[in-house]
Amino acid sequence: MKAYLKYIAVVFSMLGTLSCSKFLDVAPRDAVADDATIVDKTSANTALRGVYRKLAGDSYYGSLFQTFGYLPGDNVQWTGSQSVIQQFITHRISADNGNLQSVWSSIYATINAANNVLAKVPGVQDATFADAERKQVLGEAYFLRALCYFDLARTWGNVQITLTPTLNSTGKSNIKSSTQVQVYQQVLSDLNAADSLLKVPATPNPVRANQETVWALKSRYYLYQGDWLQAAAYASKVISDTKNYVLQKPYSAFFTPASAVATRESVFELSYSATYTNGHRNYWQPPANNGTRQWAPSDAFVSLVNDPGIGGNRNALVAVTSTGLWYGNLYYRSPATDPAYVIRIAELYLIRAEAEAQQNQLDAAAADLNVIRDRAGLQPTTATGKEDLLLAVENERRIEFALEPHRWFDLVRTGRAATVLNVTDTRLYFFPIPASEVVLSNGNLKQNDGY
Repeated sequence: MKAYLKYIAVVFSMLGTLSCSKFLDVAPRDAVADDATIVDKTSANTALRGVYRKLAGDSYYGSLFQTFGYLPGDNVQWTGSQSVIQQFITHRISADNGNLQSVWSSIYATINAANNVLAKVPGVQDATFADAERKQVLGEAYFLRALCYFDLARTWGNVQITLTPTLNSTGKSNIKSSTQVQVYQQVLSDLNAADSLLKVPATPNPVRANQETVWALKSRYYLYQGDWLQAAAYASKVISDTKNYVLQKPYSAFFTPASAVATRESVFELSYSATYTNGHRNYWQPPANNGTRQWAPSDAFVSLVNDPGIGGNRNALVAVTSTGLWYGNLYYRSPATDPAYVIRIAELYLIRAEAEAQQNQLDAAAADLNVIRDRAGLQPTTATGKEDLLLAVENERRIEFALEPHRWFDLVRTGRAATVLNVTDTRLYFFPIPASEVVLSNGNLKQNDGY
C-alpha cells in the first residue's frame, strides 16, 4: 500500500509536466485490452490495428519518442522554457521527467497490445480466417513487438521483457529486468518469428509490415550489433527490390506535395488522418503557420543544410518565416496528416555503406554513399580511406535524417557522442528508468547508473 501511494504521488507530480500528449486519445477506439475481444478474424484484425495505433500515438512515433533521437543531438534546438524538454538537450534527464514516463508507458502499452494478439490469435476458431491471413496478423505483431524492444534497448538498456498480456500497470512488477544484450536477443527472436510468417507482397503497403520490412529492421539491428556482414546482407535484400523501393527524386519528393504518402521511399511509415492527426506538425511549424515551433533546427544545422555542397536539395527540410524564424518543414500539412517515417530506403543504402566501409569494401561503400548524394544533388564523395568514409557516412546521415530519430542513437552506437557532443560521461548514453517504474517493480527494475 505504501509503494502504491508513492506511485500515485509520482504520477500526479508528472502530470503537470506533460505537454506533448493528446489526453483524449489515451484509449484508441480500435484498441483491445481484455481477454475476450479477439474471437474471430474481424476482431483479430481490429486488435492488430490497435497495435499500430499505439505505435503511432503522440507519446511514441507520433512525436515524443522521435524527440529522444534528435533533441540530445546537434541538429535541433528547444525554443521553449519548460525543463521537461530542456533536460534532453542538456543531457541532464531527471528520472521523474514526465515525457520520459510517457514514452516508456506508451512503448509498453504497444508491447502489451502486441502480446494480446500473439496470445489470442493462434486459438481463434473461425472458418473464414485463412491460415495465410492468420500468419500475416501474427507476423506483423511479432515485427511491431520487435521494434518496441529495439527502441527500449537502445534508449534504456536494461529493461523488463514481457511476452504475455497484462491487465494493469502492475502486471510486470514482479518481472526481473533483463540486460541490454538479452533485450536485443528478444528483438532478434521476434524478427526471426516475423520473418518466418510474413511474405513479400506483390505491391507492399508501407503502413503494414511485410517480410521486407522485417529485413530492413534486421539490417538496422545488425548495424547496432556491429555485425557488418549481416547488416549489409539484409540491406541488400531490400535495396534489390527496385520494383517496390526506390529513392524519390528530388529529396523532398517523399514528403511533398501533401498528396505524397506511402511512396516507394518508405519501407515502413505510419499513417494519420484528419481525425487522428500527427502531433509532430504542431511542434515544428511556427505560429505563422498555426504551430507552436517548440523546437526548431539549430543554427549549425541551418548552415549545413543550406550549404549547396552539403545539404544540396535537402534544404527543403527547413523554411524561414518573414520575421526570420527558421523551422523544420518535414511535418507541415494542415490538418496534420503527415506520415511518421520509421524506415526509409535511404537508411538501407547508408547502413550498407557503413557496413561496407567497416569491412574495407571502400569502393562499394563510396558507391552506396554516392547514391544518397546524387539524390541530394551533390557531387560524389571525395572520401577515400576507411575512416574518412565512415565519417562521410556519419555526416550524410546527419543531414539525411536530421528531423527523424537517428542522430543521438547514431553517435552513441558509434562511440562518437563524446567527440561530437562533448558528452563524456558514458552513463548518460542510457536514459534514466522512470522513477515510478522503479517504485512499482518491487526491486526488480534497477535505476540506470548515473541517475
